[in-house]
Amino acid sequence: MDKISRRRALGTAAGALTAVGLARTTAHAASAPAPISAGPATASGPLDEVYQGRRIQIGAAHGGGHHGHHSPGSAAVRIDGRELHVMRNADGSFISVVNHYETFPDLRSLARAAVRELQGAPLLPFGGAA
Repeated sequence: MDKISRRRALGTAAGALTAVGLARTTAHAASAPAPISAGPATASGPLDEVYQGRRIQIGAAHGGGHHGHHSPGSAAVRIDGRELHVMRNADGSFISVVNHYETFPDLRSLARAAVRELQGAPLLPFGGAA
């Protein structure tokens, strides 16, 4: 009777797990969120509104952004003309440096929360430089 060795059993199991992992990674990559864009993120395209006395602008990013971190098709959020550093999470939600403990489904709600959190204080450039 032919017995399977422990080495062969472990090799077969490792190969099967690798195949399953690759299949899941490929499926996840196909459903990955799109880059930050002004359209879907604000639900109505570019935005220019006054909220609690502060001007919020959301639109296409121009130039290099924060140290050149804007990618093509990304959106910029500005409060009173100053850019708010925004990051997109893997699940498609957003966080900002003003309130990085809470996630937001879109850039408009993120910007409004930042205005509330600032309580009238000016938005300083990312990194604290005045």
